[in-house]
Amino acid sequence: MMNWFPYIISLLVFFIFIEQITYIKKKQSLPGPFLIFPFLGNIISLIKNPTNFWETQATSAKSSPLGVSANYIIGRFIVFIQNTELSHKIFANVRPDAFHLIGHPFGKKLFGEHNLIYMTGQEHKDLRRSIAPNFTPKALSTYIALQQIIMLRHLKKWESLSSQNIPIELRFLCRDMNLDTSQTVFVGPYLSSKAREEFNRDYNLFNVGLMNLPIDLPGFGFRKARLAVNQLINVLAYCVRDSKSALIAGKEPDCLIDFWMQESVSSSGDTLSHSSDIEMGSYLFDFLFAAQDASTSSLLWAITLLDQHQDVLSKMRDEVGSIWSPESNTLITAEQLREMKYTEAVAREVIRYRTPATMVPHIAGEDFPLTESYTIPRGTIVFPSVFESSFQGFTDPNRFDPDRFSKERQEDLKYKRNYLAFGAGAHQCVGQRYAVNQLVLFLAMFTSLIDFKRHRSDGCDDIIYVPTICPKDNCLVSLSKRCTSYPSF
Repeated sequence: MMNWFPYIISLLVFFIFIEQITYIKKKQSLPGPFLIFPFLGNIISLIKNPTNFWETQATSAKSSPLGVSANYIIGRFIVFIQNTELSHKIFANVRPDAFHLIGHPFGKKLFGEHNLIYMTGQEHKDLRRSIAPNFTPKALSTYIALQQIIMLRHLKKWESLSSQNIPIELRFLCRDMNLDTSQTVFVGPYLSSKAREEFNRDYNLFNVGLMNLPIDLPGFGFRKARLAVNQLINVLAYCVRDSKSALIAGKEPDCLIDFWMQESVSSSGDTLSHSSDIEMGSYLFDFLFAAQDASTSSLLWAITLLDQHQDVLSKMRDEVGSIWSPESNTLITAEQLREMKYTEAVAREVIRYRTPATMVPHIAGEDFPLTESYTIPRGTIVFPSVFESSFQGFTDPNRFDPDRFSKERQEDLKYKRNYLAFGAGAHQCVGQRYAVNQLVLFLAMFTSLIDFKRHRSDGCDDIIYVPTICPKDNCLVSLSKRCTSYPSF
């Protein structure tokens, strides 16, 4: 054994040397670490403090004329893009011979093969076209009613938990409310109470695994997350099957999967064969993932920012109060929701100022000339930062200012290319109207029904990744009842 030891050491040193040379060659003149830790790269610092890691990448990118920086994570060369126009270049070139959307650096292992994220070309276009019935005005009106009923139930629970002025953390409460909303809106009656409990447990395992080392071995968080996703997709596939059966029997659509399957069920009772139930379950999981964590992030930042800007809160309450009152015992209608122009401006500014999913990872399928001076090597994981784009172009971008979305200023149109919270190109979020409605409804109901006080501490508003961003203190607040009586719908 001792005779082999020098050779093993020499071989190890050789591989480390080749790794360093390869990294330097790929990096070229981009800012980033000069040398990298062998094999692991900077994965430890990424997992230990993701906020600091990505802030360092952004700072490095800003120091470059290109607005780009580089790093290395577990054998993968990565490129971070701060420049908005270069981000658009990535989004516009999602195709087999350029960039592949991956959603997460190790997402394909987590999300599985049948996934909307990884689709391209005509198949992707056809699927997006089939999704359109899910977000018609009729469908959205159905969801609006469900969203409010669930919100009211949870807001009453929150206020009860915070009785006697005891502060509570809202992060997990918001997450539970959103998961309840997503389950009800997406698959409605097809998920039993017991199935919901198991679903919540598996989704939590998935969420935790997103932030773990990608070690696909028994006992590790990543493996638990991967197995949980398989279970979640199977459950959603059963919901697809049950929806088809109910629609064939004459049921009227009352949730997203019904509106979707209505187009797939023929008049004779047969189903179109373009997708299996498992595939449809995978697509539903995509919707759930997109709606769940991003929405939780936005709700938390909305409360945080309204606490900081009492003038915005007062103006918004005045608008909502002139349109809808809790004492009316009626739901906010789609027409009333459209009248809440300032409240929607607040929602859109929350999304701009604290973009929930800060980056949209892609992988380079081939060498790609990003600029005249730099070509992204094949296999590179590319991180266009939609968060950084939100602070480019806009007037005084570091200021929280909902009026930028007013009819007079129209910065949403003037700086449309910088507003990338919902993505761009072929994979732009198809459910963004639903997402905005969720936030506007929450703002209207929360501020009408509840008085709140933030319990501030040093660093409470710092950004943490979980994996979307949220306040460091998980939004610690005291809540009390504001309205005379809760609506009874």
